[in-house]
Amino acid sequence: MRTDLIRKTALTAAGLAFTGGAIAGPVTTAFAAPSTDKPTTQTQNDRKGHGERELGVRYEAQPNFYYCGPAATRNALSVQGKNINVDDMAKEMGTTEAGTNSINDITPVLNKETGKNDAYHSVEISSPDADAKQTDRLRADIVTTVDDGRAVVANIAGTSTDTDGVTHSYEGGHYISVVGYRDNGTTVKIADSADPNTASYWITVEHLADWIATRGYATS
Repeated sequence: MRTDLIRKTALTAAGLAFTGGAIAGPVTTAFAAPSTDKPTTQTQNDRKGHGERELGVRYEAQPNFYYCGPAATRNALSVQGKNINVDDMAKEMGTTEAGTNSINDITPVLNKETGKNDAYHSVEISSPDADAKQTDRLRADIVTTVDDGRAVVANIAGTSTDTDGVTHSYEGGHYISVVGYRDNGTTVKIADSADPNTASYWITVEHLADWIATRGYATS
């Protein structure tokens, strides 16, 4: 049964560009030098057991404003060496110009393409802000999933700031992939399909948990 992972966002002036997980374009403001990460294939840095690990992503930006769900899923599956057509995934997810309805539409596709019915499950953060228990669970889920060689897919909404001081704003909703962690999961790496100029960045797990709040994520 579908749980309510969709934030009921009032369409303010900023929110008019963002509806149902579809974005008209990323809103980013740089307060520091932008990340030097390139939107190209990343070399996998396997340091399992050493408090950090990054997965190799064959990054692709989303082709339109409402394909963030399929694009985030494609980027997540690329760490497993898979290359699935985003149009095919969009059909399976029921993606429209209003976006992809919830993480519950993405989890089954991740399972299908991973080849295991229980590879992923959905986790909801139902409160307006994540509490310590929810944040700790997210951190543990990311570490477990990345150590399994998989990426987390998260449904986010609102504005957050990465570790370089750059703000990323998706007031009506967006989907991202989490493809690495360091400091035992205290900081996590994001692959963001919205803009190849900000293809990847690091964010604290506390900020990510609050970004996911009222929505959910797909994890091992």
